[in-house]
Amino acid sequence: MQLKIMNLRFSTKYLTVAALIGATVSLTAQETTSDSTAVQTKQVIVTESSTAITETAAVQDTVKKPFKKFKVDGVAAVVGEYVVLDSDIDKAYIELKSQGISVQDITRCNLTGKLLEDKLYAHHAVIDSIMVNDAEVNAYVDQQIDYMKRQLGTMEKVLNFYQKDNEGEFRAELFEINKQNKLAGEMQRSIVDGIEITPEEVREYFNGIPKEDRPLFGDEIEIAQIIIQPEIPQAERQRVIDRLNEMRRDVLDNGASFATKAVLYSQDTGSRANGGQYSLTRKDPFVKEFKDAAFSLQEGEISEPFETEFGFHILMVDKIRGQTVDVRQVLLVPDTTLESVNAARKQIDSLKTEINKGTITFEDAAVQFSTEEETKQDGGQLINPATGDTRFELTKIDPTIYNQVVNLDENEISPILTEEDRVGRKKFKIMTVTDRYEEHIADYAQDYLKIKELALKEKQLKAIEAWQEEKIDDTYIKINGDYRNCDFASDWLKQN
Repeated sequence: MQLKIMNLRFSTKYLTVAALIGATVSLTAQETTSDSTAVQTKQVIVTESSTAITETAAVQDTVKKPFKKFKVDGVAAVVGEYVVLDSDIDKAYIELKSQGISVQDITRCNLTGKLLEDKLYAHHAVIDSIMVNDAEVNAYVDQQIDYMKRQLGTMEKVLNFYQKDNEGEFRAELFEINKQNKLAGEMQRSIVDGIEITPEEVREYFNGIPKEDRPLFGDEIEIAQIIIQPEIPQAERQRVIDRLNEMRRDVLDNGASFATKAVLYSQDTGSRANGGQYSLTRKDPFVKEFKDAAFSLQEGEISEPFETEFGFHILMVDKIRGQTVDVRQVLLVPDTTLESVNAARKQIDSLKTEINKGTITFEDAAVQFSTEEETKQDGGQLINPATGDTRFELTKIDPTIYNQVVNLDENEISPILTEEDRVGRKKFKIMTVTDRYEEHIADYAQDYLKIKELALKEKQLKAIEAWQEEKIDDTYIKINGDYRNCDFASDWLKQN
């Protein structure tokens, strides 16, 4: 059943545009013109005429060519040290369309307002000395370009699509855009960081919504699962450890290149092409064992082999930069055997039979036998990562899980499902629906966690709006041309 969400006292248009554009990359083009003569180029921003002009001074030759001026791009606005060009808005439209998003109801004013916000965040992030990791930005640029090449076919087609002359220019532009976006994101997070909400505030928020405007929550279910992962034979584990130790000795004793070994042998597709390189801080979402190893080494040291849920690693520290550590790693993944796979399949089949016979409950079977540490202690109960609750709304549930449970009656056991773990190894699963909740109007007691999340978002939104109002007043902002006629949600024109 289609979920209906009511407008809860904040601007739907503002949130819609923010959601649509938040992850969009708008590629800024500032073309220059050249001929066979060597040139020197500088960009001049002429805000009064709303035009960005590239002034090209030809080097003196026998013809003595005069200075030339070429109109390159219109300047929509200036925020602090950042410029919003007409082409930024044009390309935001292109990006939205390429993602299959309808732009019918999105105006240039909507897009301009969102770009102005991003520039304001980035500008004050720099002022507040908020730092971003250049290595992470470059890694993200690599991912973007790889995605674009998969979509369009070749790098040449990507450059043609974005009207760029060469890959270096394109990468440099993507880097600046992504760095600004990351600065903006970090600034936003710093604004709402630490904002909490009390139960009394949640109650006041809920009571402040007229009954006829309270949201309608769709059909929900609670799900539990048991996973049996085939065991990895000790001989296979030791083989991988020995291979990593051999690589480690070759680097330490013979001066072999750690980066080359990562390129040749690492099974981590995310870092292999980059010589196994990662940059991380203690706050980054790496597994604990990886971070512990990274922050226990000095520059140039190589760890002993250690195990994570992904496999076995060796790790070398390239450089320590304050709170950031640049590392390289080689990951090898031990594999299962046919015998261990068959044993796991037989075990889960037996468990399903015993649960159906009533010999053991699903919950007890999960606690005793499931190999998934995240859920076994809760009797296999899944937690909705979007809400922190045990309920999953059927209209929002992951399609794969939906297909596995949608036809199950309450407490019915699913067929045995075969899946792969993060590194491609086979595992077996059974699922059950432990409870169902029919579609209903929001109820304070029953839906407290959802209401709390809505109340917190409104409080965060108010904090962001207050921050914007203050910073707009304190920041140099100039809106040019027709954009001065936009009815912005914020006072960018400083008319109030």
